[in-house]
Order: sequence, then C-alpha cells, then structure tokens
Amino acid sequence: MDLKLYDTLTREKRPFVPIDPARVRMYVCGPTVYDFAHIGNARPVIVFDVLFRLLRQLYGAEHVSYVRNVTDVDDKINARAAEEYPDLPLNEAIRTVTEKTEKQFHEDVAALGCLPPTVEPRATEHIAEMKALIERLVASGNAYVAEGHVLFSVPSMQDYGALSKRPLKEMIAGARVEVAPYKRDPMDFVLWKPSKSGEPSWPSPAGIDTPGRPGWHIECSAMSWKHLGETFDIHGGGIDLAFPHHENEIAQSRCAFHAPVMANYWLHNGFLQVEGEKMAKSAGNFVTIRELRENWHSYAWPGEALRFNMLRTHYRQPIDWTYQGLDEAHGILWNWYGDLNGVQLTPTVPDKLIAALGDDLNTPSAISVLHELHKQGEVASLLSALRFLGFSGQRENIERVTVLEIGDDANIRRTVSTMIGSLSGNAKKYLIEDFIATRAIKRQAKDFAAADLIRDELAANGIILKDSIDLKTGEMITTWEIAR
Repeated sequence: MDLKLYDTLTREKRPFVPIDPARVRMYVCGPTVYDFAHIGNARPVIVFDVLFRLLRQLYGAEHVSYVRNVTDVDDKINARAAEEYPDLPLNEAIRTVTEKTEKQFHEDVAALGCLPPTVEPRATEHIAEMKALIERLVASGNAYVAEGHVLFSVPSMQDYGALSKRPLKEMIAGARVEVAPYKRDPMDFVLWKPSKSGEPSWPSPAGIDTPGRPGWHIECSAMSWKHLGETFDIHGGGIDLAFPHHENEIAQSRCAFHAPVMANYWLHNGFLQVEGEKMAKSAGNFVTIRELRENWHSYAWPGEALRFNMLRTHYRQPIDWTYQGLDEAHGILWNWYGDLNGVQLTPTVPDKLIAALGDDLNTPSAISVLHELHKQGEVASLLSALRFLGFSGQRENIERVTVLEIGDDANIRRTVSTMIGSLSGNAKKYLIEDFIATRAIKRQAKDFAAADLIRDELAANGIILKDSIDLKTGEMITTWEIAR
C-alpha cells in the first residue's frame, strides 16, 4: 500500500519513501514539563500516535523508531519551580516540578490510548550532544560567541526560512526577537546562554569561562541527532512550532552536518480552538487533558472519547473543540461498543482503513470506514479497526461520569445560566437531565432551598420543570419542556 504525506517544506503531498525501510525514523516535539498538558498539546500526541501505528503496520513494529522528547530545562520550568517550592533550592524544586509533571503527562496520554514512543529523551541528559553541535557551528562560522552567549548567525545560511516561507520582517515579528546589543543581526538566535544564580548550569562550550545552559532550539537538534542520525525520515509537531522552532532546528542541523535536509518530511497539525475561540487563560477557555478527564462541562470524560473527537477532523485542518462535539463522539463510541460485546478480535486490519490512513493520514475517511463496517454488521472487522486506531471497543472503558458540583446559591445561578446558555441539541438535553438529577439529590437531603433555586434558575433560562408522583412507587417524577 502507498503512503502519501503532506510535506510542509515542499508544500505538496507526496509518496513516503523511507531512507531505510528497515529503520523508519520519526521525531516529534514533546512536552515542556512545567504544567498539565492542555488539549492543544494532546492533538500532536494523538495524531502522531496514529502515524506511528500506521508505520508499524506497513514496515513492521521492530523497524520503526519514534522519538518524542521531554524538555526539562526552560524558563517556564524555573518560574513554576520558584513559585511552587519557594523553600527549596531552585535545582531541587525544578527536579520536583519536572518529575511530577512528566508523570502527569504520561498518565494523560496513556488515557488517550497513545502508545509509548520508542525513545523519550530528556533534554538535560543530552547536554554533551548540544555542546558538540554548538562547537561545530562555531567552527564552521555559522555561530559566534558574544558576552557569554553563543548565537546562530542567520545570515550565514542563505536559504534560511524555507520551511515557513515568510518575509524577513514577518519572521522578525513572529519570532518576537530579543533586542540585544551583542547580536550581529536581529534574527540571530541563542544556542547557549549564561545561567542566572541558582539556575541549572553546565560548563559552557566555545571557550566560555562562565557556566550556562542551552537554548530551546538546539535541544531538539541534539536529541534527534543522537537517536535518529544526521538526517531522518519524518519530523512532526504542531503548526505553531513551524516558526521559529522548526525553522531554527533545520538551520542548526543542516549547517552542523553540511546536509541538504534535516528530515525528508515535515508534518504539522493544525491549530485548535475551544468553543469557537482561541484557547487562552485570559479568555477563560483554557482546557487541560486532566480537566477533560476529571470535570469538563460537568463530566469526567473517558480518554477514548477525547481521542475519537480529535480524529474526526483531518490533522492539518483547524479544529473547534466543543462540548457538543465531544458528546457526539462519545455517543458514537457508546453505540458501537454496545454491539461489540463478546465479539472475537480478528488479527487482520481492514484494507479500507489502511488505505484511508495512507492518504495523508485521513482520519475522517477512516472513521467513515468504521461507520460503514458498523452499518453492514461487520462487527469483528469493526473491533479490529478500532483496536488498530487505539480504541478498546469495551463499554466499561468509556463510562462518562457526572461530576456536577452545584455549591452555594451564587454558584447555582452562575452554573445554570452559563452552562445552559452555552449549549444546544443533545448536549443541552443531557445537561438539563443532570441538573434535574442534582435537584433530586438536594431534595432527598432536605436542602429544599437549593432544589428550588435550581428549578427557578432553569425556569429563568427557559426550561420548565414539571413534578408528578408515580402512583405505583410513590416516587416523584420530574419532566421538563422548553418554555413557550
């Protein structure tokens, strides 16, 4: 079967031809471990997990190497460590933060059904390789030393910017370049910099006497070189990394090794929005994987539903992450899984599924194949296809748990009006049922004031509750309707 991938560098979809079919190599930028991973971080993890599975299917699991790094030295890590553990020495606090956050990341991505990468290198374990690359770049004239820094000289590389294809002024603005008197050119970027007091530090390269630490871009060049070689098959990540991070990786690696390319294929997944808006803490719509798994719109969502919802959009397209979309994704899986109880797994993955994925990882087309298999009653093939894509096929793994927390009167008003007003369709219907169930719990606890407030707030938002008594059981039954 042919595999075609869209290469950001050449701006075309072309057949994938590995450098060595016996050793297919892929590198993907991983997390900076200072906080819970957000849903935007989840997208490349899921996307490239599917590609990893597809490559293993096509070339054999033992012939595919997938490297996803962990960035454990960074200004954001230093700031979080100082904030959370002010009584600890900074280096000890940093280690505590990175170890805790990396564990959280592994728990979250495992819940999303992702396979572990072949290698998961930590930046701090590859300082020697970073320094070796920096020494090469200084020796070749592509980097220079200035005031304790080592900087890459962008003008020394004639075709810098080929990946992003941006005009110079736009690149300067996009990179938010630091204005520093020691720079020869505004676009020059840091390979190594002095460490501040208490920060992680190592003996510096290029004859610098004071200790320092690496810049962000050199980390990925060093780790990919260590584990995949000077040139490898696929480099992936989010489209937000294309410039400046991936552009700078290319510059470093190509100039250090005098190579025409760093990777033969550059794959980037598209941006993610939440409920139609750019995700940002300031907008109040910043959503982590952990929040989705524990409490988002009053539910603890199973990881398989998150994964399925992500794959319904082609990886290169922008995605709008909504409650309603997640609810629909969960409902589809729940329906399918109900027909798979007791079904024996077949070892063969349907050819139609592999063919769909072979067209630039076309997961919407692959999901259409799943719908077709279900419609035709080919449940054994459906289960095989689901398992290949990272789904269990078992209903007990996709239970959606209600975690509606009402709290005090003010929170009841805020919760009802905000949530009811933001939803529509089945998502709104399910949420109303949850409010009714919560009201029943309040009544059983004789918290009649809270129960009445829930009823009144629903009414204020156009939802009318009607109570009646079941004549057989004597229990109260509550129905609802939209106010006319």
